[in-house]
Amino acid sequence: RINIVSYNQCQDDRSRQERKKHSHSSAQFFLPILHDDLAATMSSPLPSTMKAFVIHEPTQTSKTDDSIKSNPLDNGKLITDVPIPTIPSPSYALIQVLRAGICNTDLEILQGYMGFTGILGHEFVGNVIALHEDAAEDVKEKWMGKRVCGDINLGCCNNSTPITNSCGVCNDSMGYNKIHSQMSRNHCPNRTVLGILNQDGTFCEYMLLPIQNLHQVPENVPDTIAVFAEPLAAACRVVEQGLVNFQYSDNAVASASRGGDRVAILGDGKLGLCVAEILGREYLRCCSGETTQQLPPPPILFGKHKHKLDLVNDSGVQTHLVSACYCDEKQEQISPKHMNQYDVVIDATGNPNGLSLSMSLCRPMGKLILKSTCAAGVKGFHSAPIVIDELTVVGSRCGPIDLALELLDKNSTEASDNDGIPPLRMEKYLTKTFPLSQAREALEFAALKSTMKVQLVMTEE
Repeated sequence: RINIVSYNQCQDDRSRQERKKHSHSSAQFFLPILHDDLAATMSSPLPSTMKAFVIHEPTQTSKTDDSIKSNPLDNGKLITDVPIPTIPSPSYALIQVLRAGICNTDLEILQGYMGFTGILGHEFVGNVIALHEDAAEDVKEKWMGKRVCGDINLGCCNNSTPITNSCGVCNDSMGYNKIHSQMSRNHCPNRTVLGILNQDGTFCEYMLLPIQNLHQVPENVPDTIAVFAEPLAAACRVVEQGLVNFQYSDNAVASASRGGDRVAILGDGKLGLCVAEILGREYLRCCSGETTQQLPPPPILFGKHKHKLDLVNDSGVQTHLVSACYCDEKQEQISPKHMNQYDVVIDATGNPNGLSLSMSLCRPMGKLILKSTCAAGVKGFHSAPIVIDELTVVGSRCGPIDLALELLDKNSTEASDNDGIPPLRMEKYLTKTFPLSQAREALEFAALKSTMKVQLVMTEE
């Protein structure tokens, strides 16, 4: 059974040398006080170290030999003896990671995006296994042993060493949330970001996260589906930001002539498909039923792969190969059918060249929404179309995990009432799972163009 020692006692009474002496012993693990029910269910003690896939300094290659090309995967390595993190304050929880998803952002980080070093990954589902000894009883009752996903942005209000001058954002003491949707969740100026910016991520067996970042996973949502909560939330962010309006209820002329926004989505990768799943259902929600109002056409998803476009045939969107945007085989001339025809264009290509096409599709004074992050620069990029057409360019990043879990729960049983909205079946996007010990192989597989979603399973049976 676990020999439980309080956090403060561990910190105050044991020197670094003593802790090192016990670091490889499986008989003891110096852990904040556990909930009694959880301790009683644990059949074996926690180890003192864990496996984790860690990004280190970028590999240096010879500048004189152009034939030598570094492999981005060489910037990361599976390490088997990473110390299990210690809970720094009552605002944090220790989580045993069950599964983690591999995102395109993870692949970008391996190429140098954000200059990140540490444990990679930000999509996960896991169990809360420990809280700080000073955590309130109601907090212990609410969270101990619960299965959770989490927001990936950590504000300075959770810092174990509080900043003297609060940023006023993450605790919303300056009232930004009434002006900008959920600014406190995403935009603390001193934030760290799970597996992306100065914060160890999810490709490991155990991780820390602030309690206020946690969202309990509904009972009916299996682990394989719960991992999709973070990317699905990112897609929901477009709606949360109020960037798309399918019903011009406050503009009689526009309502009579066009009904609502004409929307194009570029990119049939994982994120683009999630955006299509969400906006297609939002379109059906807004435009279904009897109405005398003029309706806009359904959102259109443009992509390069028919088999991927077919995955969203039942979501409420139309799909076209991206070649339909052009009127020549070399894809140099934009077709008049699509040139400047869309009120809102969402770029989820993950390709810097996709931005130029997005600008061409967007009407003057329309909205260009950027969902992709790229490590590569944009060679030959010209901002003139943005200025000349007075486009509104908006970034869209992290979204509501709670809403994503609600959507996944609503579609987890056949008996659920979706008001005529097609069920959201995310399992179709899961291509393959790998054990954490094969993290490198999993990342290689995730980088293949034919791959949709790859997940890492932390416990090997």
